[in-house]
Amino acid sequence: MRFLRSLLSLLLFAATAFCVVNVTSGSSPASVEAPCNVASLSAAFSGSLTISSVQNYACEEGWAFLWATVGKGQEAVGVTEVVHYDVRAAKWRVAKRLLVCTPKILPHYIYEQGCFSN
Repeated sequence: MRFLRSLLSLLLFAATAFCVVNVTSGSSPASVEAPCNVASLSAAFSGSLTISSVQNYACEEGWAFLWATVGKGQEAVGVTEVVHYDVRAAKWRVAKRLLVCTPKILPHYIYEQGCFSN
């Protein structure tokens, strides 16, 4: 009888451990790290907003600022843009500064560097 109880206890323990491991690993998705480099940030701009050079950029918590030049030659214009990483699409998207430039939305450094020029 003691042997049977010990065996059942061991089986119950093993089953519980198995369920906890499966629930834990299945319910917490791996965090997605936004790529923070000139190529991935510049890819957010297309059409007439093609980036010709980048002077400065930084990323924090899925947000980034980009100081860049759009166009070439006499048509080149310096711009400051704020972008947000879209996890579902796995790419950066241009954000509307009028809507996001607030310290309640943006991380402090991105807010300072991305919202007070151009």
